[in-house]
Amino acid sequence: MTEHGSTTEGAEGIDLTARLIADLTRLGETVAVAESLTGGLLAAELIRPPGASNVVYGGVIAYNTAIKASVLGVDGDLLRRFGPVHPEVAEQMAEGVRHVLAVDGTPASIGVATTGVAGPGPQGDQPAGTVFVGFSRDGRSRSFELQLSGDRDQIRAAAVSEAVRILRSQF
Repeated sequence: MTEHGSTTEGAEGIDLTARLIADLTRLGETVAVAESLTGGLLAAELIRPPGASNVVYGGVIAYNTAIKASVLGVDGDLLRRFGPVHPEVAEQMAEGVRHVLAVDGTPASIGVATTGVAGPGPQGDQPAGTVFVGFSRDGRSRSFELQLSGDRDQIRAAAVSEAVRILRSQF
């Protein structure tokens, strides 16, 4: 995958984000986003294509670790034991944001979350470039570990591209 401005494109030049939004629309799915290291970049990418308002509920930027617990419902003991850069944290963020951003009492059908270390240095025992993307759908959650390289901006941009790719691969 290559990054062209804010457009996530595949090798064939296909706008993967636009394709994702079209797929979600066709399937009647909705998505809510919880972000830490990407700080709103993923939500911005998802709302870039026309028609995004039909499927994207919104996003929560939980950059501060305490917000992950108080707003998204991530288990405080989990955060104390392992810190915010952990696969279960990403999963709980994804599940929590589905409910936090419910519309008329209906949770988003899909939650996606990013947490990780953009750098330049490590966070705790996690090196820069360690990223977890959480995915939640139908009460089932999973996480995807990424080991990215580059400077802070490159890691954040790559995390967004990979999150879009991961979302798209679930359909």
